[in-house]
Amino acid sequence: MSQMSQTLLTAGRVLTGPRGQYVTDGAVLTEGTDIVAAGARAEVEPLARRVSQRFALPDATVLPGLIDAHVHLVFDASKDPVAVLDAHSDTTLMEAMEERALRFLRSGVTTVRDLGDRNRLTLRLREEIAASRVPGPRILAATTPLTTKGGHCWFLGGEVEGESEIRALVRRNAELGADVIKVMATGGGLTKGGPATWQSQFSAPEIRVIVREAHRAGLPVAAHGHGTAGIVAAVMAGVDTIEHCTWMTRKGLGLREDVLDAIVAKGIRICPTVSPNWRMLPMFFGAERAKAMFDQVRTMAERGARLIAGTDAGVQRAGCDGLAESLGFYQHLGIEPDRVIDMATTEAAEALGIADHVGRLAAGYRADLIAVHGDPLRDVAVLGDVRLIMANGKMVDHE
Repeated sequence: MSQMSQTLLTAGRVLTGPRGQYVTDGAVLTEGTDIVAAGARAEVEPLARRVSQRFALPDATVLPGLIDAHVHLVFDASKDPVAVLDAHSDTTLMEAMEERALRFLRSGVTTVRDLGDRNRLTLRLREEIAASRVPGPRILAATTPLTTKGGHCWFLGGEVEGESEIRALVRRNAELGADVIKVMATGGGLTKGGPATWQSQFSAPEIRVIVREAHRAGLPVAAHGHGTAGIVAAVMAGVDTIEHCTWMTRKGLGLREDVLDAIVAKGIRICPTVSPNWRMLPMFFGAERAKAMFDQVRTMAERGARLIAGTDAGVQRAGCDGLAESLGFYQHLGIEPDRVIDMATTEAAEALGIADHVGRLAAGYRADLIAVHGDPLRDVAVLGDVRLIMANGKMVDHE
């Protein structure tokens, strides 16, 4: 049996674990799709036996590949992504999705969680990437999101009414290979003529049916929740992640601290889906409302909510290369850079159920890593200056 060749990376700094753990003059040794060792160069280098590639990055930091926990590969980030989607056949849409997947990868994102597509196209793309037929990040796919009749994203094909239809769609998604079940607990701005963004779409008992059916199949549940009432229902039902979590009411914003305490106690992760263009939000919503939205995220972080990084890539003005820019939002709020990095690595991996092999640099983990110029523990903005990318053990052309 032939032995695989190894790749050795040496760097000025290697992030070896959560909460800002790092070593200076570090190294990472990979073999095939796995990491053999990561740590001090003096300890890792002697383990190298069959090195075919060496990379010396004395001014760089090596860290795990980034995870964008909320994307939509079927959308193109234009002013009207739904209209563009409608204009595409599945064939041309797959070609566009392949291009977007490559853009994610070239920006340093080696894993994405896709939370809603058409005709389960992400499963086809997931297979193509896993088989190395096309380059792209690892995909965890929700496939068809559950929504109400005429509800948010009804055009993706997931309209359900009543328990039997709910159970049937959850089971169908699971049987076809979904990694997560997505439920539209509230309305959303992307759906013209649908329920208001703050309005609830499912009751807590209905969401509980989704959760039980999904958990029976071994799948987590991600709840799209803008409205406070919908967030309450999702928490009561025991979902695993809440997407957006903007605490909207008919009259404005209304974060409920008792519900936030329950989120923290239950260990439900929150993915605030910060747009890469977050600095423009005061222009769109007004300075006062934007500040209130920002303050809510800060409050959630300060009260111990476990936040994970996601951009909602694909919706208006949210491209496939904006995660680093999005992460700058959390640093702007005063969250320490090491915690922000965890949100896009270890914390995200735990929330997605892949933390046993993804999200950190350690022996036995998948060889997903990036090198950035500078020190992201001082300023997460340097995560946008990617110098080297390895995904599943293969070097990626990032030009």
